[in-house]
Amino acid sequence: MHCLWCDDEIIPYVNWGNLLLPSRPASLCEECESKLEQIEGDRCRKCSRKTSEAVCRDCQWWESQKRNVLAGNYSVYTYNAFMREIIAKWKYRGDYILRNVFAEVFTEGYYQAFGKKKDAIIIPIPLSENRLKERGFNQAEALAAFLPNQSKSLLARIDSEKQSKKSRKQRITGKNPFTLKETLNKPAILVDDIYTTGTTIRHAAELLKQNGCPEVHSYTLIRG
Repeated sequence: MHCLWCDDEIIPYVNWGNLLLPSRPASLCEECESKLEQIEGDRCRKCSRKTSEAVCRDCQWWESQKRNVLAGNYSVYTYNAFMREIIAKWKYRGDYILRNVFAEVFTEGYYQAFGKKKDAIIIPIPLSENRLKERGFNQAEALAAFLPNQSKSLLARIDSEKQSKKSRKQRITGKNPFTLKETLNKPAILVDDIYTTGTTIRHAAELLKQNGCPEVHSYTLIRG
């Protein structure tokens, strides 16, 4: 087995525990794995930003705008320099196999945050048709495929402009870029690769709640 990032050989450490119950083969070597930063310790209970505040200022602002449509977001990693490199190669340069780097931790994080929500439906954030053709896959669907709950593609994107090209103000004040294919009367967990301002997630949550969804959470790989 070789590291999916640096291609160094991964030599598994064998002990009595993993000899009897073999663990999933590692996708990254120890050195590369150490460069990824999981969110630990104090975090905003609404969006997972690393902070000592129970609710960060961004989330306080959203609440002041009466756009409190999202029950909460849980993220696994921070967006450090190494993560940025991996995302660029995976998401923008089409190295699909790199999704396996996140498989184990992303699945474990889901059970930790949402393990009791057995009836919740997972909804990946969609790409526009143009963006999907350009990339060849939807990174949110690739992540959702790791998770145990039923997944449904209930949203469609009508705005093809890249969010990364928009300013914070443009993201927050822009029109809702989604349409709903069918209504949902069960709790929903939106899945995406990164939570930055929270606007994209909230647009999706707003549409779902306006059409009968009782509760919307989100689960993202990264908190930007």
